[in-house]
Amino acid sequence: MKHRHKVAYSLISLIGFNLISTLAAFDPAMAAPTPKAIATLPRTPDKSVNCEILVVGGGLSGVATAYEGLLAGRTVCLTEITDWLGGQISSQGTSALDERPTQRALKFYSRGYLELRNRIGRKYGKLNPGDCWVSESCFLPRDAHAILTDMLKDAEKQGKGKLQWFPNTVIKDLEIAADGKIINSAIAIQHQPPKGAPPLNTFTLSQSIEDSYSYENSSRFTKTILRFLPKEAKGDAPKWYVVDASETGEIIALADVPYRLGIDARSYLEPSASSTNNDPYCPQGFTYTFAMEATKEPQPQAMPPFYLQYAPYFSYELTRLANFDLVFTYRRIWSPTKGKPAKFGGVSFTAPTLGDISMQNWTWGNDYRPGTAQDNLIYSRQQLQSTGQLNPGGWMGGLRTETLRKAEENALSFYYWLVAGTTDSKLGEGVKQQQSNNRFVSGLNSPMGTVHGLSKYPYMREARRIIGRPSWGQSGGFGIWEIDISRRDYNDQYYSKTLPEDMYRRLRAAVAGLEAISVIEGKVPPDKAMRRTRSTIFPDAVGIGHYAIDFHPCMVNSPPEAPGNTERPGERRGAGQAYPFQIALRAMIPQKIDNLLVGGKSIATSHIAAAAYRVHSFEWSSGAAAGTVASFAIKNAIAPYQLVDDLPKQEPQLEALKRLLQQNGNPTAFPDTSIFNENWDNWR
Repeated sequence: MKHRHKVAYSLISLIGFNLISTLAAFDPAMAAPTPKAIATLPRTPDKSVNCEILVVGGGLSGVATAYEGLLAGRTVCLTEITDWLGGQISSQGTSALDERPTQRALKFYSRGYLELRNRIGRKYGKLNPGDCWVSESCFLPRDAHAILTDMLKDAEKQGKGKLQWFPNTVIKDLEIAADGKIINSAIAIQHQPPKGAPPLNTFTLSQSIEDSYSYENSSRFTKTILRFLPKEAKGDAPKWYVVDASETGEIIALADVPYRLGIDARSYLEPSASSTNNDPYCPQGFTYTFAMEATKEPQPQAMPPFYLQYAPYFSYELTRLANFDLVFTYRRIWSPTKGKPAKFGGVSFTAPTLGDISMQNWTWGNDYRPGTAQDNLIYSRQQLQSTGQLNPGGWMGGLRTETLRKAEENALSFYYWLVAGTTDSKLGEGVKQQQSNNRFVSGLNSPMGTVHGLSKYPYMREARRIIGRPSWGQSGGFGIWEIDISRRDYNDQYYSKTLPEDMYRRLRAAVAGLEAISVIEGKVPPDKAMRRTRSTIFPDAVGIGHYAIDFHPCMVNSPPEAPGNTERPGERRGAGQAYPFQIALRAMIPQKIDNLLVGGKSIATSHIAAAAYRVHSFEWSSGAAAGTVASFAIKNAIAPYQLVDDLPKQEPQLEALKRLLQQNGNPTAFPDTSIFNENWDNWR
């Protein structure tokens, strides 16, 4: 058995790592950031706060980081731009857990995610109080925040850690050491309404975000300036760790470490890419969710003044989806009375009943999908430079406020279309019928917790994604790519005809599994090589995920809602099923800075891989890994990059870390993961 394990490790080193040396396609300008000095503050910070782990972003990844840090006895500071914990399932409103059937049936998740699911079940007496059909768990966003708050309190008590929670707080500036390797401190701004001002969550994000990042007090907000500093630790390793768990990769942009955004250039690693060049302006669409309630009587429906601008975009999309009850129950998050069985387009569901509440998140509806340099939401590095946001004190969140505003208008218009619209941009006349027995749900006590009724923050499907450090097999920087996870059959003639001959050969070798060497040596023709039937196995795996590669492509023209606009051609080619996959530690370690870790949607994935690495359980698993890695690094006085810098050689401390994760109930691999196991057909 020992001999077989050595052979397996050797083969993993050669094959599971991506056998062929690659230069990852990225913008060279991103590879040479300069050390960042902190700006002169308008006044002395109001408060200094010491942390062992500073977590930026209170979404699922950030909460999971804090959860594991607290269980390990660490002092954790957690910041969040909104006042709710949970991100996707709370402040972003997508409280419908995206899960795969096999993983769900086996309950093969991180311990914290399992606890979250259990507490949802206990809260309502069942896991699916909304009786939705997209998931086995749809629930109210406001309850998710309360559940996660209790989970962190319990973890703090159990692990004897200390949680310092800072809602309504943004990071404004970083002090980075002269050698560029360590974040020494972070400056943050916390905001609260002054006496007599409207309460929090009165204004939409587009109305308040610029104020949130400004040091000056305003009629809306009184500001508290915070300075986060490390808590002393032994040894020469970093004294603390900063974890970027933000929704858009704010800290990696502010720290100016190398990253990608949007489409990656077509390569043998990303053969289904829709472009031969990088395109930072075409990430996936984002969505302001909202809630609507079924009523007994018809409700007055006021047309928004901007409705006609957005109406040409809206559609049920497909004939088999062109049914209001089907769409309403898709992500129904509350159903006090079980409706009668119904069926449409091959989908079974229960009909809406009085008092049902539905959350809307629809591609040809409240998705907003800009794809040009004139309207993209997440600013590229070049745009950040040109707008001064990379200057000391210049950071304003890295988002285009105007695009946030238009996405808010688009969402409000979509509600009106659902209840009063009679047009359909893709299916033509006579399909869309009015549904006036519904009301838009808003108010501080509503499911979204806002006066305006939209989610506090948009649901982000894609963010800035770091380029990992140069690694064996990926000298341009480590990344997880399409071919690492996709079930796609690359025998499709598209690839042999579209890709250059050398690129096609490298593709077939890279997915050939145990036959890779024979393909490279020319002993086996590329089109005769057996396709491996599993994802890439990473020796530094620290977490897991499983979901389909699911695309909401950007639109070709600006603005996205322009009549006749179409999705970017070829973007959906990469979509499809994926094998159960792993989270490599190298994907969480940025270049340049040694005490920065990355979780959530900003880990080192490609544009296509990111379409699968974005759902709820993955975010939790990546956060659990980040919290564990940070605590392990502090305890052992070792920087995370030192755990993987000798790969493909064995790394004893890396193995100790992986054992710790597994002992704590945070899986790093799916059952029976092995280069010898090619039987993954049952994992769906």
